[in-house]
Amino acid sequence: MKTHAYNPHVSVDCVLIGFNGESLKVLLTEQSETPNNKKGSGMKLPGRPIFDDEDLDEAAHKVLLEITGMNDPYLKQFKTFGAPDRTSNPDDLSWLEETTQVKMGRIVTIGYMSVIRITNKMNMNFQNHKVTWCPVQELPRLAFDHKNIIEEAIREIRRTSKLYPAILFELLPAKFTALELRRLYEVIYDKEMDVRNFHKKITAMPYVIALEEKQTNVAHRAARYYRFDKKTYNKLYGQY
Repeated sequence: MKTHAYNPHVSVDCVLIGFNGESLKVLLTEQSETPNNKKGSGMKLPGRPIFDDEDLDEAAHKVLLEITGMNDPYLKQFKTFGAPDRTSNPDDLSWLEETTQVKMGRIVTIGYMSVIRITNKMNMNFQNHKVTWCPVQELPRLAFDHKNIIEEAIREIRRTSKLYPAILFELLPAKFTALELRRLYEVIYDKEMDVRNFHKKITAMPYVIALEEKQTNVAHRAARYYRFDKKTYNKLYGQY
């Protein structure tokens, strides 16, 4: 028989990274009001302590479904966070204990991450949930060590993309411009890219296909669209 008792020592936190064409964004949720009407003092990553009878991966997917309404993103377990002082803020700890009605001990959290394409449909679905996209460079006050978790997730994306560049195209629309792709590389690697050299870089990517289609209804010179060819990528480099 399932008891659904919270484990006072293990939690999961999910880092969802999106890209809006200009900057990286992370999905945050409010610290909800507790049964005793205590409201948390900041924002946080989607996450919670796991139940004693719950698998880690199961818990992470449940968190996303409960907090964001999303039930299909790919989640990668990327790091465990267990610093002794990660729950040392008394306001955060008090909020967590009142929310769960459990006396917490030292909590180790398992970090999960996903890179996803931000769409209008997704944002409309989020209107029914207390979540918001926040620029990674403009983070508000965050609960626990969630700022550190986000920073580590960005480093993980950077490391992974050097080996498997296909991951970056998960952040782009199906059709994208060279500018959008260059801007994504700039924010991921935190450095400016020379325009001419970057166009040469695109030409050297056999899995980036130039389309016979350009932007419409723009004030500037219409840019050509490109698309990511997953079949070509997998054939050349294997599945990612």
